[in-house]
Amino acid sequence: MITNIDGKTLQKMFLAGAKSLEAKKEWINELNVFPVPDGDTGTNMSLTIMSAASEVSSIKDPTLANLSKAISSGSLRGARGNSGVILSQLFRGFTKEVKQYDTIDAVILANACERAVETAYKALKKRGKIDAPYKFITFGGDGGTYDIGLQSLSGAMERGHDMVYVCYDNGAYMNTGIQRSSATPMYADTTTTPAGSCSDGKPQIRKDLVAVMAAHNIPYTAQTTFMGNLKDLYVKSEKAIYTEGPAFLNIMAPCPRGWRFEAADMAKICKLAVDTCYWPMFEVDHGKWIINYEPKKKLPIEDFLRPQGRFKHLFKKGNEHLLELFQAEVDRRWEELQAKANM
Repeated sequence: MITNIDGKTLQKMFLAGAKSLEAKKEWINELNVFPVPDGDTGTNMSLTIMSAASEVSSIKDPTLANLSKAISSGSLRGARGNSGVILSQLFRGFTKEVKQYDTIDAVILANACERAVETAYKALKKRGKIDAPYKFITFGGDGGTYDIGLQSLSGAMERGHDMVYVCYDNGAYMNTGIQRSSATPMYADTTTTPAGSCSDGKPQIRKDLVAVMAAHNIPYTAQTTFMGNLKDLYVKSEKAIYTEGPAFLNIMAPCPRGWRFEAADMAKICKLAVDTCYWPMFEVDHGKWIINYEPKKKLPIEDFLRPQGRFKHLFKKGNEHLLELFQAEVDRRWEELQAKANM
């Protein structure tokens, strides 16, 4: 399985894609819909990509930097018709993102695709081809967001792209084997931080990514989960979409397999996370910190931890001090959030 794309791999992928598009150009012509019904969409796209492919194939020692230059300049020079111009702008946006790296991972790839669409959109809008405004939305898991994709996410936020980044935070690399991420809470038993006689689970505290995003001074960032009738999730999603500029949503999405609880208890786990203040519901709207929900009675953190198998070792005799340390960390973060909201 390919997990990273280097220069040689990207070169092979691009040339294979160009060859496939060339072979299918008549079929695309018959579709006759993109971007206007003109009957030569496939031909124009093929001429555009083959122009870039000619430059790409001549590179002997491919890197993402020199491939990006060849793809962008080659497609721009060879652009034919509306469809060719749009394709060249897609390539231009994509290569702007990837040229700064040595390899492409899943998150960089997602951000590059988002930037490709945004670049093409801006070009079409400038030419008067599009009148309506559009918002670009990117989705990622916590591993790809908190860890391996943080660099590109930070860059996108700092540059001020008009986009929403949605993080599905389930507190570990769940799809690849339940390895710990920096979103994993301390003392969690994962496949890379196993709890046992030599370890209490993950020793580090969880990264506060919403605070990191807020430090970028973006217009809107928020934290939420699947609570009640999902009104909080709905309201924050609407705000993120209709606020101009970059926005970030962090959504706790419990994983029954990784957290080791019954799937039917999903709503219960979410509510306990909020009522213990492990996962506060709050937003940062143009620099103003706002707590959206304060529990009438703040529950002890053990109420949230006990139903989860990944924390069962914390309830063994002799580990009481670990629960106290966990509670102290939750209390510290909650008090800091309250202080920010009261400023």
